[in-house]
Amino acid sequence: MSKNAIIIGSGIAGIASALRLRKKGYDVTVFEANPYVGGKLHVVEKDGFRWDAGPSLFTMPHLVDELFELHDIDPRTLFNYKRKEVVCNYFWEDGTTFSVHADTNKFISEAARTFNTSEVSLKNYLRNAKEKYDLTTSVFLEKSLHKASTYLSFDTLKSLIQSHKLDITSTLNSTNKKYFSDPRLVQLFNRYATYNGSSPYQTPGVMSLIPHLEMHYGCFLPKGGMHAITKSLHQLAIDQKVQFRLNEPVKKILHESGVANGVQTEQGSYYSDLLVCNMDIYSTYNLLLKDLKRSDKILRQERSSSALIYYWGVGRTFKELDLHNIFFSKDYREEFRCLFKEKTFSEDPTVYINITSKDETDDAPEGNENWFVMINAPANYGQDWETLKKISRDRIVQKINRILKTDIEKYLVTEEILDPILIESRTSSHRGSLYGASSNSKFSAFLRHPNFSGRLKNLYFCGGSVHPGGGIPLCLQSAKIVSDLIPDA
Repeated sequence: MSKNAIIIGSGIAGIASALRLRKKGYDVTVFEANPYVGGKLHVVEKDGFRWDAGPSLFTMPHLVDELFELHDIDPRTLFNYKRKEVVCNYFWEDGTTFSVHADTNKFISEAARTFNTSEVSLKNYLRNAKEKYDLTTSVFLEKSLHKASTYLSFDTLKSLIQSHKLDITSTLNSTNKKYFSDPRLVQLFNRYATYNGSSPYQTPGVMSLIPHLEMHYGCFLPKGGMHAITKSLHQLAIDQKVQFRLNEPVKKILHESGVANGVQTEQGSYYSDLLVCNMDIYSTYNLLLKDLKRSDKILRQERSSSALIYYWGVGRTFKELDLHNIFFSKDYREEFRCLFKEKTFSEDPTVYINITSKDETDDAPEGNENWFVMINAPANYGQDWETLKKISRDRIVQKINRILKTDIEKYLVTEEILDPILIESRTSSHRGSLYGASSNSKFSAFLRHPNFSGRLKNLYFCGGSVHPGGGIPLCLQSAKIVSDLIPDA
């Protein structure tokens, strides 16, 4: 008789876990509270416009391809993407504009000229970013940090011997300032702290490895937008006989004598040989494991940032913008002080604009653009969000008007809004945080909740709130780590 597995939640890590366990011979059932799969990786549609609802950056596409290849399927039959020549366009209030090109040599030469710095400094920085990645990837990104076997390998020994190269004891901002004197270039590289919902003035310098992922592996856009990742993997899972039970939220994880053995929903109880939970780890303990002693030290960690997103249908095109665009704050340190200390927005937030219709013309009516306009937001601590949304919208409009020398409200034809409260209610992400715990301390990035339960046998965890962290690549890696911990059926 075959063994069966239950997955709680159909975020990207949940679907990936289902595919990996199916390959191992398990009969897999995925329970999802929403009427759709994908979690944050969903879609918004209105008045002829289509927006990707959540994650908008796609790098390391081989991690998605790998799931198709695992089942001997050519990824191109269901999933396609293109590499972008321009990774991101940056804008500053002083009139400086800069495009980060995918060609590293071109980026180095143009950055050296724009920011009056040496090519040697840029090359050294990127080389050091690669070295950090190479030293940590096999230990931190590909294995559980909570298993003794991880520390009994040559790779781990090599990393420990060279740990002084990781800049763990300095902040990302301090690390970047060691290489660059121009505050605009420092700010450009400081921005990568937001990729895990942290502050560059608090998160450790090891996070300077993130630019390597983007610049070495490239920046991509799936055909059909980011939501195509969800759709294609969902279809692959269905083809592999994974069962999805939508609109059926899990109410409780069942366990007996220290062994997890099923779930309870409003429709009844379902039993299994093992469970993988893709739900936010804080909400998992608070809602599904109320009768189990909690890992309070980990669960008390500071929450990552959230997001305030305006989905705008814009009735014209802007040739100076591309897929990814950043309008920087004049006072970056103040922006993050407000986010993490005051739990509010600064008067001049950094604005991110994602426009998939630059490549996917069906995402907006002809002559229009679909703007995904986002600012970093504090986690939800009961703030007056209606007032904050109105104030923030006014500030965003003013900033766009200043930098693009336009009157953007004249061209807005439709609008939808996503705030931390909605993020929390739709995805069970505690306080609406996008990445679970922040990485705003020296070792917090290395002390996320493990991918398995220390109290219940046969219970595993995947997704952005546990090891190794948030974002599409790390969520996919969490599914792989979980799969490696589970024996074949």
